[in-house]
Amino acid sequence: MDHDSAVDLLRRSYAAVPPGEKVRLAKRTSNLFRPRAAPQVPGLDVSGLTGVLRVDPTARTADVQGMCTYEDLVDATLPHGLMPLVVPQLRTITLGGAVTGLGIESTSFRNGLPHESVTELDVLTGSGEIVTARPDGDHADLYAAFPNSLGSLGYATRLRIELQPVRRYVALRNIRFTRLEELVDAIAEVTATRAWAGMPVDAMDGVMFSPGEAYLVLATFTDEVERPSDYTGQDIYYRSLRRRTRDTLTTYDYLWRWDTDWFWCSAAFGVQHPVVRRLWPARWRRSDVYHRLVRLEHRYGVAARVDRLRGQPARERVVQDVEIPLERTADFLRWFAGNVGMAPVWLCPLRLREPAGPGSARSWPLYPLRPGQDYVNIGFWGTVPMAEGAADGDVNRSIERTVSELGGHKSLYSDAYYDRDSFDRLYGGATWRAVRDRYDPEHRFTGLYEKAVARA
Repeated sequence: MDHDSAVDLLRRSYAAVPPGEKVRLAKRTSNLFRPRAAPQVPGLDVSGLTGVLRVDPTARTADVQGMCTYEDLVDATLPHGLMPLVVPQLRTITLGGAVTGLGIESTSFRNGLPHESVTELDVLTGSGEIVTARPDGDHADLYAAFPNSLGSLGYATRLRIELQPVRRYVALRNIRFTRLEELVDAIAEVTATRAWAGMPVDAMDGVMFSPGEAYLVLATFTDEVERPSDYTGQDIYYRSLRRRTRDTLTTYDYLWRWDTDWFWCSAAFGVQHPVVRRLWPARWRRSDVYHRLVRLEHRYGVAARVDRLRGQPARERVVQDVEIPLERTADFLRWFAGNVGMAPVWLCPLRLREPAGPGSARSWPLYPLRPGQDYVNIGFWGTVPMAEGAADGDVNRSIERTVSELGGHKSLYSDAYYDRDSFDRLYGGATWRAVRDRYDPEHRFTGLYEKAVARA
């Protein structure tokens, strides 16, 4: 199906939604951890919007449909020696999803977030129109408010994004830290100089196993390699940080190094046990398979019932990514280790992109990180036992309070508990309402607060 036909199919599906009913995507899969109400009416048909329209190696851009996965996009760009400026860590995250719902990865300390490399995008608005939004011009307000709007302001049908050159391999240095302050200082130095110990750094992330054991993984693109490692088989990537100070991966395997075991979350399904791993087909060692298993557990609660029969306490789901100012990162990590106790946690340094020319860095009102401020994204995904007398959500609420106290922000792909006033203050409520009223005057799309907190 060509792009025009796919957009026409989308618009016809929009017209088929009865007046007064909320408009939603007709989409079977999701990387969200936020439970959603089952739709009662047909949704928007985006089945034809899953491809790469064009890769321009000279201009280093790609035109991509909104439901295209990063897995498919990378397959189209790597043969040209190019990749997106930021490739979120899970294969089935879509371009539209990473822009409207945010994404991050190890190049974010120099390239910011995925939406910052979008030069223009076509959006189906709540009025049923397709508009092209750019950083300036008639629809600059939609362009600025679209990131972190979670589909409440429209759905991207096409995005033009910048690409960057890459090499065939990625050389890794796994640097261990026993003091969090030293880890923070190292992140600051690499962010400022884009180098460490005299070698350039093209990508940077890390893992904390405990406040006394953390690793920074410094990556450099290269064409020189003897024998790259392979973590798609029996070896498990995150475990390698503890036993190897240097490593090399193909660029393709580096981009998906976290997907094979969903970081470390595959352990919950037994996939890290050597016997189970040999029997578990390699094609099923991927994040979307694990995510489907999680959705089945949410639906049927088998593990929860087994825990009750064994006399185990109920467990609270704690699945979050938070951005903490670099200078408060050690404080948050110590608080988290002492009060939540989940380990490992992922560390991904972040800084909004610097302007290419004169002027200040662009800000994004629905996720107002401060230009010029260094942050660390801290990701933690799992469950914790609920204390006697505690209510489900107590741990997540304490995380929200602590993140706010430290001047940070929390992504909205999972559970959120903010009251509406706090949510509006943290996530650009006034801007969101102004843009929604312009592009969706009848409020056909579900509101941002309703999606993120009320789970509508």
